[in-house]
Amino acid sequence: MTEYRPQELDKKWQDVWTATRAFEVDIDSSRPKFYCLEMFAYPSGHAHVGHVRNYIIGDICARMKRMRGYNVLHPFGWDAFGLPAENAAIKTGTHPEVSTFDNIRHMKGQLQRLGISYAWGREIATCLPEYYKFNQWIFLKMFERGLAYRKRSTVNWCPVDNTVLANEQVVDGACWRCGTIVEQRSLEQWFFKITAYADELLAGLDTLSEWPEKVVVMQRNWIGRSEGARLKFPVADAAGVAIEVFTTRIDTIYGATFVLLAPEHALVDRFASESADPGAFNERIAKFRALDKEARRAGDIDKEGFDTGRKARNPFTGEDVPIWVANFVLAEYGTGAIMAVPAHDERDFAFARKYGLPIRIVVRSAETPATAAELTDASVSYGTLVDSGEYSGASAPAVMERMIADAARRGLGTGEVQYRLKDWGISRQRYWGTPIPIIHCEKDGVVGVPYEQLPVELPRVAQFTGRGDSPLAHVAEFVNVTCPKCGGPARRETDTMDTFVDSSWYFLRFADPHNTRLPFSKEAGAYWMPVDFYSGGVEHAILHLLYSRFFTRILRDVGLITFDEPFKRLLTQGMVLKDGNVMSKSKGNVVDPDTMLQKYGADALRLYVMFVAPPEKEVEWNDAGLEGSFRFLVRVWRIVDHWAELVGVGAAPDRAGVLKTMDCSDAERALRRKTHDTIRRATVDIEERMHLNTAVSSLMELVNELYAFSERTPHGIPARGQAAAASVERAQTRAVVGEALDALVVMLSPFAPHTAEELWQMLGHAGGLTTAAWPAFDAEVAKADEVVVPVQINGKVRARLTVPAASTDDELRALALADTTVMTHVANKKVLKVLVGKGPLVSVVIQ
Repeated sequence: MTEYRPQELDKKWQDVWTATRAFEVDIDSSRPKFYCLEMFAYPSGHAHVGHVRNYIIGDICARMKRMRGYNVLHPFGWDAFGLPAENAAIKTGTHPEVSTFDNIRHMKGQLQRLGISYAWGREIATCLPEYYKFNQWIFLKMFERGLAYRKRSTVNWCPVDNTVLANEQVVDGACWRCGTIVEQRSLEQWFFKITAYADELLAGLDTLSEWPEKVVVMQRNWIGRSEGARLKFPVADAAGVAIEVFTTRIDTIYGATFVLLAPEHALVDRFASESADPGAFNERIAKFRALDKEARRAGDIDKEGFDTGRKARNPFTGEDVPIWVANFVLAEYGTGAIMAVPAHDERDFAFARKYGLPIRIVVRSAETPATAAELTDASVSYGTLVDSGEYSGASAPAVMERMIADAARRGLGTGEVQYRLKDWGISRQRYWGTPIPIIHCEKDGVVGVPYEQLPVELPRVAQFTGRGDSPLAHVAEFVNVTCPKCGGPARRETDTMDTFVDSSWYFLRFADPHNTRLPFSKEAGAYWMPVDFYSGGVEHAILHLLYSRFFTRILRDVGLITFDEPFKRLLTQGMVLKDGNVMSKSKGNVVDPDTMLQKYGADALRLYVMFVAPPEKEVEWNDAGLEGSFRFLVRVWRIVDHWAELVGVGAAPDRAGVLKTMDCSDAERALRRKTHDTIRRATVDIEERMHLNTAVSSLMELVNELYAFSERTPHGIPARGQAAAASVERAQTRAVVGEALDALVVMLSPFAPHTAEELWQMLGHAGGLTTAAWPAFDAEVAKADEVVVPVQINGKVRARLTVPAASTDDELRALALADTTVMTHVANKKVLKVLVGKGPLVSVVIQ
């Protein structure tokens, strides 16, 4: 027997695939396409096994789909701009461009050594001018449509990374990347008007039937659509000044007994300056503003407030109500002010009880007590309006439309739809990103760079200080330009784009990566898109995935594509843990795939990370499990090697004809049944369910069956080189074993491609597995002769029957009642029903 040397096989077949360009594809309208994509990588230097799990999942899908006859696009690239490279430059003096491309070379080598079937001819890196040129092209298209705009705003500022963060990049009040508590600053910033697509992004979620429900829910909540009314509460003793509130419960307006302002509300500073003791007022405001915003947002703070001493008029009752400042009200939500209805809102109720503020019941439901004093919690249900003027006796929510119309007619407010989603701030005060293609001219104002002058390339910057203003502002030859409109002196925009812009459309660039005129051609976009299978981390649910859906609609409206959603099917893979924690360099628990490749080869590593758990579940790394996968591959190698000369293509030329005769022994029929049942199970597990671990389990069962069958043959497992006629006389045996081994090797190939290619060659097949077809199963052959049927008595399994697979329901009922165990349990009892369910399952109901 030849020895299994996986490292030699890895290099051999990787060289073959590279030389033959095995995974490169072009548009082919005669074949169905399949676009398989994993979220591209940030080139941080070294990939650990936690990273590569995602790539292996995608590779299995891509390899299987090729065998199923699809024209498969499976590309890869690099999310190569970003803060880590620039921070490293500040620390070490290594230019971001140098470190980035060094890291790309290393990580690319790791992926190639894993045998991932990427179309490397389509490789992209977002830091290359030929890519970010089209970031700028898209920006200008949005600028022309009013979807890219500039304004001064309060922004999230990371004091360590020295840059602005989008709301989605603030996690628990801290920078999503470095974990530093975020500050608030007022800056002139560029924004993308994602809110213009809020309704469409929300409605589109209903079409994403092949996305994880948790991701859909996260996006739905982040967009946060609310229908209600914007109402004006005039401020007493301040002519023309009103506090605007947004409410989804206008039916409770008669119970609004005070108004709450966010500490950041525009009127708060005015009230402070007009107060009797501005110093004390400002001290209390500063205390509230210093609280962690995420904790305030989540309500994880002691709810506190103070009376401003001012009053506002309830627009429906005409009553003057106190204006308070509350630490749990946020300026960025709604209007930054709320009408407090303590009888019918939990937070308002707790606040009113704490500070002794009035509570008035105005909506009565079945559980509402007679008086406000009897309330132990807010009564939040809809019901009948009481003590609500002309609306008393009406039912909510039916009355709300009428109340909103009346408010509009009387000038008290308007109906409105609001969103939690805010426009996307894309300005970054850093170097290593896409320059924003804008020129500032004193005469012509804000001017877009002409398309023919794209890309606006990053200048070479030698020194990185990490100061708050953009490094580009210090490069005079970059900043000082001529206005393209008037020809006068002007200056370039020195902010760069958020790197999430790079990843918001890269999947489209893969369709046509060498196009120099457009981001991609209409023909390429129409053929390859949308992505059929997309995999990556759930942490991108409200960042990359939402932005990508937004950009797809922008490019649709520009006219490059005609569809709405970029990703048809989404899988969010689970993390790989080591010692109970997610792998990271900081925790010192990283498993380097290079070490595993040197010891076990690529296929054992690939097989292990797929077998140990379903793709969407977390995995606890275990070296012993990797050793087990290696041993399994050795078993496969041995069984194929032992049979190859006897059952290979040359040794059994009329396999199909022999199998058609069906002149098989019981053992041969059992092996055929197992082969075809395994094909059925593996096909469904990989292609439909993405249960890759159970697909591997079914292959292991088939290998066990092959060994058992081989030991039952008259001559045992034949020795390599032994004459076929002397070892296995029956043509049926050779045909059945050959069919099983061919199917096994093909089904193994997505998981262990290097080993499978060599075994395929050993079995006498030419052309390699990259052009082989996935095996088809015969449902009749796969059907078992006998099945095991559980028998329940009053819901508890009491017996199991081994019966012919073709048994009818009546036969199953009779067999169940005739079983001795069942007879014991039903003795002296009345049998009410005997039901046959799916599975099958027999259920006996007794009294």
